Parts: sequence; C-alpha cells; structure tokens
Amino acid sequence: MRLVAPSGYADLARVARAVAYLRARGHHLAAAGAASRKFERFAGTDTERLSDWLDLANPAVAVPDIVMAVRGGYGVVRVLDGIDYGALRERFTAPGARCPIITGYSDITALHLALYQKAGMVTFAGPMLASNFGADIVSRFTETHFWSLIQSSRYTIDGTLPDQPHVDVEGILWGGNLATLGAFAGTPYMPPIEGGILFLEDVHEQPYRIERVLYQLHLCGILKRQRAIVLGHFTGADGAQDYNNGYTLATTMAQIGAVSGVPIVWGLPFGHVDDIVTLPFGATARLQSGSHGFTLTVSDYPTLSTS
Repeated sequence: MRLVAPSGYADLARVARAVAYLRARGHHLAAAGAASRKFERFAGTDTERLSDWLDLANPAVAVPDIVMAVRGGYGVVRVLDGIDYGALRERFTAPGARCPIITGYSDITALHLALYQKAGMVTFAGPMLASNFGADIVSRFTETHFWSLIQSSRYTIDGTLPDQPHVDVEGILWGGNLATLGAFAGTPYMPPIEGGILFLEDVHEQPYRIERVLYQLHLCGILKRQRAIVLGHFTGADGAQDYNNGYTLATTMAQIGAVSGVPIVWGLPFGHVDDIVTLPFGATARLQSGSHGFTLTVSDYPTLSTS
C-alpha cells in the first residue's frame, strides 16, 4: 500500500492510529512520510504533493497494490496540471498492465475525474487513511465493503430505503463530492460521460447551495446525459435555518428531478459518514430500484487479483 497526500494535512494522532491499525493487519505502507507533511493548510507544498503522482508514474517505483489518499479537504486542483497522465496511462492501462487500487473521496473526486478523463483509469471512491482507518473505532461496514469489493470482479451494493422510483438502467458509474464536481464543470478534467449513473454526496452545504451546483450541472448539459442519479449522504444539509421556510434537501432534489428528467434514487451509504461503501469510478454498473429499495451492481474495475 502506497500513501498519497494531495489535499489537506492530516491530524497526526489519526495518522498514527491508522498506520498502527493497518500494519497490525500485515500491510506494508510505502511513502508513509506523505501522511505527516504540512504546509499552510495543505499536506505539503504543491511540489511535494505533485511528487506523489510523479513517483507513481515512474517505472523505477514498484507498482503498489493499493494507493490510498491520506485525507480530503482541499488542494488537489493545484497539482492536476502537473501530473503526467500519459505516463500513467502507459503504465497502468496498456494491455497486460497492472493497475493499482486508487482510493479516496471528498476532494479526491478531482483526481477521479482527471485520471479517468486524461489517463483512462478506473479509480475508487472509498476509504482514506486518516479519515477512515484513523478513527477511534474503524467502521467494520466500511472495511468489509472495501476489501470485499476490491477482491471481487463483480459486486452488488444494496440500498434499503423503500419507495424508490422504478429504475433499471446500465451505464458508467461515476461521481463523488458534488461541490468538487461542480467546480470542474467546463474544464478539461470533466469527462463527457454519456448514459452514466451519477452518484453524489456532500457535507456542510445548505439545500440552496446544493441546488445551485446541481443547476450548474444541469445547465451545462451534464445531468440530462445521465440515466440515473444516486444520492449518498448530504451531511448537515437540513440543519435548521428559519429563512428556508420549509425548503429542504428533498425540495431541491424534486426540483432537479423535474427539470432534468433524470430519475433520482436515495439512500446510497456513501459520503462524509463513518459507514461507507466503495464505488469504482468508471466501472460498468447496473442500477435497479423500486418499492423495495435498490441494488447497484458493478463490474469491469481493477481488483487485487488483477492489480
């Protein structure tokens, strides 16, 4: 397992807990020094954070089984232009190549977008070192879903929230943090995915701000090209604000569903919460939903047996 720290700096106590936890379970951690870097609000200077990705593209550096982000926050956007996408594509997507499991979420959404668009790489919206494995109590749910998915060529995620729209669609699974996705609309790093299944989450955003970003994606033509939207957690979205006057996250999503014509499914266990599933960004997916809830089945992504 190789660590990368492209965003904010991490709490060192959480890093220490995570490192001890993973090493106790037999994992070797390469480039562990990245987890303790700190410069302003970032996990190192732009040059240091970019070097994580230049090292990964370097044929002299061993290909790790897993590349795990230390945490999210903010900062990925500052290093995207310096990444050697051609070298990553050649090293990890050529016939017979071994592609590592690259995992993270939140600000790491920017890397999922860029690596898919520029290098054709399938990556994973999944757990991070400090954020997940550095918790006081590591979520068994999160851990089980992560290890099970990356060791399986096909995996099904169940959503138990009832009374969903009746949907049965297939497409490319992609998405992540909504605010980050909105920031990359209209840039060279936003992949023009047609007929996709778009998953979304966010944290500490009010419903009107969520609606604003969703309208941006709608007006850019991105939403109408998708077959379905699957919502994870929007942590803190419905905090009490008198001015909202009954306007909630549900109001927002009803509006977006109406203007885009795209079915919206709720209840994906993913986001800025303890218990999260792992989602392969760029994989083939089938979403089936109805009165019972939903199933999301994914395939065609790197696994430990092929990485």
